Amino acid sequence: MSEPVVREEVSSPFDRVSPSAKLFVCLSVAFIACLLLGDVIGGKNIGTPLGPISVGIVAFPVTFLLTDVVNDFYGRRGARFLTFLGFGAAVGAWVLLQITTAIPPPPDPNDTYFTQAEFIKIFGGSARLFVASIIAYLIGQFLDIYVFQFWKALTQSRHLWLRATGSTLLSQIVDTVAVNGIFWFGKQDAAWIARKGLREYGIKLVVAICLTPVIYALHGAIVRWMKLEPEKHETRT
Repeated sequence: MSEPVVREEVSSPFDRVSPSAKLFVCLSVAFIACLLLGDVIGGKNIGTPLGPISVGIVAFPVTFLLTDVVNDFYGRRGARFLTFLGFGAAVGAWVLLQITTAIPPPPDPNDTYFTQAEFIKIFGGSARLFVASIIAYLIGQFLDIYVFQFWKALTQSRHLWLRATGSTLLSQIVDTVAVNGIFWFGKQDAAWIARKGLREYGIKLVVAICLTPVIYALHGAIVRWMKLEPEKHETRT
């Protein structure tokens, strides 16, 4: 009687990926998705008690939330890598959108869902707006990373709300001033730009405060369920 054949399970490369690495991939995908969608949908305004504001306010605050989570668990280097990853994705997406916008549609308008004019208006975007948003993004992200690590070291990794909300509120000031100043300079007067910036920052302030419990929930879920601990705070000499 022949003995049963024992099959050895062959592990795949995915099985050798650590939970920490898998989490970083998930956070990065969510970050890039919100970053790119925020740019695409940003042309639509919605009404608020403070006045009209871009619907991108729904997506962009999530990027700062995810940056803070990555900053806490993967440190300054991890957050910087995420920032450059987002920068590369944004540049690549913008280039692809410009290429696809330049390709002419078929002669029969019934053969395409968007007309050329509609596609240009929705996806074309202006080079000036892209430059303004990408500069504001880089400045805001790096400031957020620095301030987050500053408060984390100062408080010895205590008071998550302070380093998360505090870093976001400060970086959003710079982000809002940069994108409005660069894009609207020469198109509107300084008073109009200031009012728009204050209105947008007021909304971002409310959103950042409202997202604080979400940061605590996400932070707690990672520690409790994935058994991962945040990176130790930097030692300042």
